[in-house]
Amino acid sequence: MRARKTVVIAAAVAALMGVAGTAVAENSSASPSRKPVAAAGKDGTNKLCEHAPKREQRIEKKLRRLDGSGKGSIARLEKRADAAKAAHESAVAKYLDDQLAFRKSLVPTLQQREKDLAKVHNWCA
Repeated sequence: MRARKTVVIAAAVAALMGVAGTAVAENSSASPSRKPVAAAGKDGTNKLCEHAPKREQRIEKKLRRLDGSGKGSIARLEKRADAAKAAHESAVAKYLDDQLAFRKSLVPTLQQREKDLAKVHNWCA
């Protein structure tokens, strides 16, 4: 009884897939509803130029935070890692060292983004 039910369900699914496949094929042969981007300015350059100053501010803010001495800075995280090492908390110290390495790697990346964005800002002007 169970095998017969499975065969009937499989046949019904195959029939539906055949009908759906035919409908998709008929729709794909018709002209596409989307038009290709032909006009200049619709490729995102307007938005890029519009948002460049705000992105520059964000990058500068992140760099100031990393270089500072407050919350989120590299210096503060170094102090926390040193304190964990002094307290012989190896798991915490390892975690903080990994986080410190990541934050230090962010600085050159953000500096490069800042340079690239300055070029974009000059291009937009």
